[in-house]
Amino acid sequence: MVSFFRRKKPEPGSERRYSTEELAAAFPGAPPQGNASTGATEAKAPLPSHPVPATAPSPDRTGDAAAGALDESAALALSEAVQPDRAPEMSAPLPPEVAAPTLDVDPVPMPVALPIEAAEALVEAVRPDGSSHPGADAPARPAQPRASSPAPSIPDFSTLQFRTPEEIAAAQAANKSAWRERLGGSTLALSLGGLFSRNPRLDDDLLDEIETALITADVGVTATTQLVEGLRRRMKAREFVDANALLRALRGELIAILRPVSIPLEIDRNARPFVLLTVGVNGVGKTTTIGKLARRFKDEQRSLMLAAGDTFRAAAVAQLQAWGDRNGVPVVAQGQNADAASVAYDALQSAKARGTEVLIADTAGRLHTQQGLMAELGKIRRVIQKLDANAPHEVLMVIDGTTGQNALSQLRQFHAAVRVTGLVVTKLDGTAKGGVVFALAREFNIPIRFAGIGERPEDLRVFDPEAFVDALLPESLAT
Repeated sequence: MVSFFRRKKPEPGSERRYSTEELAAAFPGAPPQGNASTGATEAKAPLPSHPVPATAPSPDRTGDAAAGALDESAALALSEAVQPDRAPEMSAPLPPEVAAPTLDVDPVPMPVALPIEAAEALVEAVRPDGSSHPGADAPARPAQPRASSPAPSIPDFSTLQFRTPEEIAAAQAANKSAWRERLGGSTLALSLGGLFSRNPRLDDDLLDEIETALITADVGVTATTQLVEGLRRRMKAREFVDANALLRALRGELIAILRPVSIPLEIDRNARPFVLLTVGVNGVGKTTTIGKLARRFKDEQRSLMLAAGDTFRAAAVAQLQAWGDRNGVPVVAQGQNADAASVAYDALQSAKARGTEVLIADTAGRLHTQQGLMAELGKIRRVIQKLDANAPHEVLMVIDGTTGQNALSQLRQFHAAVRVTGLVVTKLDGTAKGGVVFALAREFNIPIRFAGIGERPEDLRVFDPEAFVDALLPESLAT
């Protein structure tokens, strides 16, 4: 419709002017004009009395379609009827008999001189589907929703399965049962387990038997003396009514020694990668512990890498690579007798480039009495700190549970060389004495992260003081 007002600009001097009388005689059906002197052209265009057929051009291409439909004669008549310099004559309507054959529609009477605003309103009023523009007489159509990406679904928390107190209690009971099954054959468990059944009376002989069992199990003379003397004072004060009460008091004292060091290992997510350096003497199970830790971290959906830093022992690199292949973990390794600090440096560079979350570096086993070998551990720490000033974030020392009091000397020397931050006590199953755990906790107060109670990967357990003591002492004499 807007194209009705498009016309060719008349050339200067070629315009032909008509008087009002001539135009009135030519178009007898034109409505009377307003005051010519005011140049008023605000004659409002009436909307069509009936909808335009669906063959009418679409609103977005009204101008092009109408321009193509008008022939030259209709365009000439329109340009002659509308003059820009004569406002009164601009409101003369286009004869229906001229516009109807051109657009191939029924004659619809409408004025020709529509203002631009009115024409645009008319275009909006006529839709391609024949519906009129919503106004006072027609309800507004609901707005169509804008296409957008689907909103993330919010989980229905009512369907989530939370662990009930009964399930938690059952899991704890199963955990204690596993510890008791694996540690039931240890020297400390056998000594203390049968102690109360042999001599259940409350007297000094019972306390002497407890003292002997604790010293034999490598708890340590100092720790054992303090523990037994405390029980003797309480027994003299008549705090124990029977042997069962003494048993519960002994269990409580042992748990109190271990509880301060029962701190699980926490991986710092801000450290990329979190460098874990394993140290220890020969044959304590460092490489096997690394393989079990790799399995645990993979189950926690963590990305990790292993560094085969034990370049001295034969087949140590191949053993770690076998653990890496089993768990799907990349292993950085060099040749036999390579510099362990160089292996750790290359592994840290690779882990940083890949964005790995955890890097576990193996080291060769060494005797704590060899000062030259202990100095090499300090070199590894200094070299990797060139890439990361905070590395290693965890120095994990692996201690054999069958070592006895010699474990105290080992930890003392390793701690002076590389500042040990966590312990792993292995080989607690079988005939291990197990009392060294109490001695380590009392003297060094270094967190015990894990305990090895079997050969399977899942047998590397987070240290649980209650479960550990429960495996050594029954809860009651009837157990």
